[in-house]
Amino acid sequence: MGQQEVYDFLKKNKGKWFNSDGISEKLKVSLGSVTNCLKKLRNSGAISFKEAGYRNRYLYKYKR
Repeated sequence: MGQQEVYDFLKKNKGKWFNSDGISEKLKVSLGSVTNCLKKLRNSGAISFKEAGYRNRYLYKYKR
């Protein structure tokens, strides 16, 4: 499981916001693995993200 799978999932679902739990369920991989990939994608600027309204929680989507 790598960053590319998470990126491809978000790209396939353009315009929709997902939290890490939702991505983990859809891809059938561990939450820790998804969270790690999302952090790397977020830091590289490859995806859009916003705070989900509570501490250390984010929503993610494909960056156009």
